[in-house]
Amino acid sequence: MRIALIANAASGGGLDIEPLADRMRRHGADVRASDYTPEGLETVAGWDVDRIVVAGGDGTIGTAAELAGRRGVPLAVIPTGTANDFARANDLPDDPEAAADLAATGRELRSMELGRLADGRRFVNVASAGLASAAARHAQPLKRVLGPLAYPIGAVQAAVTDKPLRCTVCAGGDEVFDGEAWQAIVAVTGAFGGGAGIDAADPEDGMLDAAILPAGSRLGLARRAWGLRRGTIAEQRDVRHARGSVVEVALPAGREFNVDGELRTGGMEHITVEHRAYELVVG
Repeated sequence: MRIALIANAASGGGLDIEPLADRMRRHGADVRASDYTPEGLETVAGWDVDRIVVAGGDGTIGTAAELAGRRGVPLAVIPTGTANDFARANDLPDDPEAAADLAATGRELRSMELGRLADGRRFVNVASAGLASAAARHAQPLKRVLGPLAYPIGAVQAAVTDKPLRCTVCAGGDEVFDGEAWQAIVAVTGAFGGGAGIDAADPEDGMLDAAILPAGSRLGLARRAWGLRRGTIAEQRDVRHARGSVVEVALPAGREFNVDGELRTGGMEHITVEHRAYELVVG
């Protein structure tokens, strides 16, 4: 099997790709490696390969998935980030060596969708404004020391100090929320925040799931946090949950949001979904 290994060397505080490449070569794979850079991705696009493997955090996967789908080859994921929510959502090995074994030998594939922001950026988990982006900002300096524990600690800090945001959300052309919210989430797999999630989201149905947590008391955030950790947030009373192939989230100008663990501004105003965008190696 001819494998293109795309590696984000900065993920998880530093990544040595040679042990992962050697692991796949033990299974008879012909492995060529490239960096996760625009130039590296362009190089991989020209290779004749049977499979693309991406090693990195969740923020790395969307771009590699789009490339795999465009090339018509499966994508395998070696999770080497901090939270690795995508691997958790898809029952992939969280140990890099075991994931490398699966990348080289796996035959079971799952057709997956991709979310697409207004600026073209693809994502695999969620785009979320409000407390999620504030939690990511608080967690950033803690990630190297605390790993995945940085996210719940960041969430606590955000819940104590940050204010609700004003937003308007439309799904499938219908307005579903207009007001102040603690959080507005647009989900593909629905996994984020080092263990939180929206179980109602299905990355195979060709639809985006929007969940909006209306503003309320800070004491009520404990119930919201419990729902996010259990994956049942979309079922809580007064949480707005809607589906659509297009979701539009209007935010104040310059307001940051979190997409697959990375902070950005601009792009939630028009989010679309690509059904069956790529095939993921799952077993």
